[in-house]
Amino acid sequence: MGETSKKSARVGKKAADPASAEPVLLSGGNPQIPKGYGGAPVQAYIAAMPAWKSEVGRRLDAVIECAVPGVRKAVKWNSPFYGVEGHVWFLSFHVFARYIKVAFFCGASLNPVPPVGSRQDMRYLHIHEDDPLDELQFADWVEQASRLPGERI
Repeated sequence: MGETSKKSARVGKKAADPASAEPVLLSGGNPQIPKGYGGAPVQAYIAAMPAWKSEVGRRLDAVIECAVPGVRKAVKWNSPFYGVEGHVWFLSFHVFARYIKVAFFCGASLNPVPPVGSRQDMRYLHIHEDDPLDELQFADWVEQASRLPGERI
């Protein structure tokens, strides 16, 4: 590969300018937000969620904060994570093209069990644009999940 070709390849993979107002949206519209701990990176992620997903992200975050006062927050792997102590996390969510996927890391232990599962302990809630969010059920799952061992990530 010639020097010009190498330079062109690097430019095509260049990360977003940190000073730019708009974060890069990855595959499916998931915002590319730098890894960080605390509320600020999570709020940046939520603000960058496209279209209807941003409002749902704000609702999810608000319900989680109400259900678990003092909840710890982080953005890792372009997803918000929620935990109760140290680096132990009980929930995250991620944007896909047609829905938001909420992951409960010990979701198989929740009662009732969230509706979608693909791994032994992990369970998911998929939220599509026209789906109503049952905030009472979600808050109950969040509160239950916060008392489980969670994942050390």
